This record gives sequence, structure tokens and C-alpha cells, in this order.
Amino acid sequence: MSDTADYRALSEAYSAHNYHPLPVVITEAEGAWVTDVAGNRYLDMLAAYGAVNFGHRHPRLLARARAQLDRATLVSRAFDHDQFGPFVRDLARLCGKDMVLPMNTGAEAVETALKTARKWGYEVKGVPVDEAVILTFAGNFHGRTTTIVSFSDDPIARNSFGPFTPGFRSVPYGDIEALRAAVDDRTVAVLLEPIQGEAGVVVPPSGFLTAVRELCTAAGILMIDDEIQAGLGRTGATFAADHENVVPDIYVLGKALGGGIVPVSAVVADTDILGVFGPGQHGSTFGGNPLACAVAREVVAMLTTGEFQERARELGAHLHRRLAGLPDVKAVTGRGLWAGIQLPGDARRISERLLARGVLAKETHGTIIRFAPPLVITREELGFAVEQLESALAETD
Repeated sequence: MSDTADYRALSEAYSAHNYHPLPVVITEAEGAWVTDVAGNRYLDMLAAYGAVNFGHRHPRLLARARAQLDRATLVSRAFDHDQFGPFVRDLARLCGKDMVLPMNTGAEAVETALKTARKWGYEVKGVPVDEAVILTFAGNFHGRTTTIVSFSDDPIARNSFGPFTPGFRSVPYGDIEALRAAVDDRTVAVLLEPIQGEAGVVVPPSGFLTAVRELCTAAGILMIDDEIQAGLGRTGATFAADHENVVPDIYVLGKALGGGIVPVSAVVADTDILGVFGPGQHGSTFGGNPLACAVAREVVAMLTTGEFQERARELGAHLHRRLAGLPDVKAVTGRGLWAGIQLPGDARRISERLLARGVLAKETHGTIIRFAPPLVITREELGFAVEQLESALAETD
């Protein structure tokens, strides 16, 4: 088959309709560009929601994956393999923590962090069994498992999926006084995104992360930092919390950790937290597999140079300046190479116009388009994306 309509018809006929993709069928990708089955090229301004931070098919990551494919891909955690120890060591050092618990998807990592906080709360903090409370924030997006949507306020993610998991209390994002008032003697943790991605790339008020850190320390509860979208270079720092020099108790990582090649996620914390787990109490057949560890080790090595963080800082400042100057843009939020662009009308329609102009982006919450390109993008390519957005906004139906 070579016709876009044929491929899309197959998807419509045989796939559950849990996504609403733009009408494009991609067959090749490299760097910041993708090519569809008809041979059209598009600048990727979404980067798989941040999973392709280092660009499509980065040579270093491909080389590492190919080398590992010739050796071993899966042995399960029933046995050790030669990539596991080096990977967890390297990631722990990158985070400045003692221990790593690897999983596969971001949602799995969040679930792991929630289980960690509860177990720590019962066995270390002394909260009565089955009474632990974890504080979350309105507008959050941490995944779509049953437990996670239990504390979501997005009706699309939540409706018709109950009964829901108890033990969560939500407060307004960025409101430190509301958070302070919600803490009680059953509270074991605060789970937050340092920047809310799906909510529209919402940056909290300056000093908010610092205040959360201070509150958690004073109350003797864990600060869980979900850096799945925001972390690993995206905002111009290794972690988004670095912008306020905040070190959480638990990092939750995913997406870009797999280099756009294989799903990899992880929870990273010190021994007094992750040390609560014993054999058989949590796990995953594929979590920490040799291929995933090999690729993620290379991701960590690439991040230690600071090159990608610097690119995100410099090019991100350029991108935000250009976007803020567009006459039809109401507001621009975000940090680094991550922007939420508030539009006066239907963002889905603008996404479709961008597609016709050779740019891939995606809407959220009706009137917001997100730009989150691979960090290997050039200044000229960013200029092209902004120019096409300006043209799309000026078009009349």
C-alpha cells in the first residue's frame, strides 16, 4: 500500500478509537523531520510528546541499540545482565540519588512512585495501614491507568472508568496555601508536574516548587516530581525542578529516557525510600531489560555533556520570543523548547492547517497548540515552524 487513505482506513477499521490523529501516515523519520507514505516531509514540532528529545533515529542511540540487538534483548529480572548495573548506577548519579527502580512506560513509573510513597508512609512514617493520602493538583496528567485517572479532573480521561481508587486529595495547581491546608497526619506525599504539560504547558508561579519542597520537608512527607515530559533536557535543564534548585525525594522519569527507540521509565530515590521494597513486592517482566538499559545508558551519557540542555535554553528563548510576537497569539507559556500557544479559536483546525504547510503539532484543551520539537532542531527550522503558524492563523475558511 502507498495511499494515505488506505492506511487510515485500516486504522479506523481495526484500531480502538482512543486517539484522534491528524490525517498523516508517517513512514520515515530522521532528526527533526518525518516523511509520510506519499513522500511529503514535515517538521516534527511534537517529538512524540517529548519522547524524541534527541531527534528521530539519533546516530549514537541507533548504534547503541543495534549493538545490543546483536547480544541480548530480554532475560527478565530473574537474572542479572551486564547492562543493568551500569544503567541504574549512571541514572542514579545523574539524579544525585542512591537507587533506581526501572519500568517501561511513564504510567507504570507513576504507579510505582505511588506504591513507593504508600509503603514508605506505612513502614517508615507510621501512617495507619490503608489510610495514606497523596496530594495531587487540578489539571494534572500523570497517565491513564485506573489509579491515575482516580485523581484526574479531565472528564474524557475519567468518565465511565470508576469505581476509583481512594487515597488522593486534589488542590489548585500553584496554590501553596491550599496545599498547606490539605496536609494532615495521613499525608505521605505530594505528586506534581514541575510544568503541567497536557494542561497546556502551564508553568507554576515563581517559587512554587521551592515552597512545595520546604512544606514537604517540614511536614515529613515525600515530594514526588513527575519529570516524564518536562525532564531530560526539554526545559533547558536536566530536570525542570532544577530551575528553582529543587531536589525532590522521588524523580519519576520516562519518555525521552528511551531515546525514542524503546519504552523506558524509572523511579529514582534514595535508599531510605526505595529500600522499602523487597523481592516480589513490585516488578515487570520487561522493566530494566538489556535493550532498554543499553539505550537509556546512552541517553544519560548524552545528557551529562550539557549540550542538549544548552540548546533547549538558547533555542527555547528564541522560539518564545518569535511566538510572542505573532499578532494572533493570545499568550505563550512554557520554558525551553516547550511552548503552549493560546489561540483565539479552534486549535485542532490550526493543527490541520499546519499539517498542510509541512509542520506537525497537536492541540490540547481546544484552544492551545503545543510546540515541543526535538532538541536537535535548528534556529532556521524553528523559524520555518513559526512562519507556518503565522500563515495558518492568518488563513480564513
